[in-house]
Amino acid sequence: MKLWLASNSPRRGELLSQINIEYERVNAGIDETKQADEGSEQYVQRLALEKAQAGWLNSDRQGLVLGADTIVVCAGVVMEKPKNKQHAQQMMALLSDNTHYVLTAIALVHEKKQQVELVTTEVTFKALTEQEISDYWETGEPQDKAGGYGIQGIAGQFVTQLSGSYSAVVGLPLYETAELIKSFKGL
Repeated sequence: MKLWLASNSPRRGELLSQINIEYERVNAGIDETKQADEGSEQYVQRLALEKAQAGWLNSDRQGLVLGADTIVVCAGVVMEKPKNKQHAQQMMALLSDNTHYVLTAIALVHEKKQQVELVTTEVTFKALTEQEISDYWETGEPQDKAGGYGIQGIAGQFVTQLSGSYSAVVGLPLYETAELIKSFKGL
């Protein structure tokens, strides 16, 4: 069955290819604003589902559409992509010498069925100096990533402990994605 990926993230595409899943990209532009009364788990799951649903409407409607979203939560604060250098530095200061949670939701939509899965991973960072935080911003890596860091890149050196799915922190939980796709076979 054909798979559409409702994401422009190069990392999600690379992860799908890593597990030998062929896909085509489909546009799924949605409003990603967090609603005032929405908890972090509901928020990330809603976004993944809305992306998959929008992708479905923009696809040929002959296969499956996969949507995903990732957020970072630290000390009760939802951390999305940094708006600018100052915002990124504030985020990294909060992550420094602290444990945070990376929530990645995946949603699969078909004309007969839709399903959402949530994967939560616990990540601990070492204590970061102001210079390390500033130098990290200058690499350009944090500018388009939830929580302001990419674990698969330079920021991997900041991680002292990880409990859960590494690939979910990158942007797509491989095991859960493969299992979800399998559960749609035969529709």
